[in-house]
Amino acid sequence: MHHSHSPTLRLRRLATELKQGREQAKLNVTQAGQALGWTASKISKIETTETKRISSADLDKMMDLYKITDPDKRRAMHALARDAKERGWWSKYREVFGDQALPDFEAEASVIRCFEGLVIPGLLQTPEYAEALFQGGRYTGPEDIERRVQARIARREILTKFDPVRLRVVMDEAALRRMIGGPQIMAAQLRHLLYMAELPNVDIQVLPFDAGSHAALAAPFSILEFSDPINPPIVHVDTITDSVFFEQPGDVERYNATFGDIQGAAISTSQAARFIDDLAKTLESAS
Repeated sequence: MHHSHSPTLRLRRLATELKQGREQAKLNVTQAGQALGWTASKISKIETTETKRISSADLDKMMDLYKITDPDKRRAMHALARDAKERGWWSKYREVFGDQALPDFEAEASVIRCFEGLVIPGLLQTPEYAEALFQGGRYTGPEDIERRVQARIARREILTKFDPVRLRVVMDEAALRRMIGGPQIMAAQLRHLLYMAELPNVDIQVLPFDAGSHAALAAPFSILEFSDPINPPIVHVDTITDSVFFEQPGDVERYNATFGDIQGAAISTSQAARFIDDLAKTLESAS
């Protein structure tokens, strides 16, 4: 069900950018409104996506006030405001907004269901594992790696905050066996998984190799759901070149069905905990 009043992802992204811009400019809603000769509620309605259409003149005024001067960023913000309907749109703006969109959406989500085939899911990584992972990637500068690790660790807070997100993870056995960073880092990562799995809001299942062929021999993906019914669920798929979001109900439905199939083929949370514990013990006795 897709209500006409639900904000699109682009609108939600634009609202987030404007709110962050206002906060960086150290203005509250009232001050921003006064500076622009608008009411405070006009600003709030834009920031909460209640306002569906932002005129380009209004957008320019807000960006001027918040000192958002980078021409690429301004162009991208106007493109978000125009709300074109093409699919997989996110990758075009990735250079401008960096990788921040997913963490912003994760922070708002009430439930995240995630399938990961190759590595431990980002939200469950230890700093050491994340660092070893980035060192194997294309990003070689130590400062760059450090920044990425910190960003990834900051993302984990949504699992332990006061009203935490529910995380349901299915990971392939390959993700648990791939030796990232060596036996000690890997053993500590597996112990961290077991610790996280104890949280009431985190479920971890494993898809063992002997499950054979399954529905998700495909790219890792996450389905994010939001508690506010006007925000429809979204799917995030990470590929080598792109970070793509889908919001069409038909696309989301297909991922929902796939996740259901994977969960059906996976071993239960208690079996998974034993499985991970055995792997950790093997690594610990080897190191």
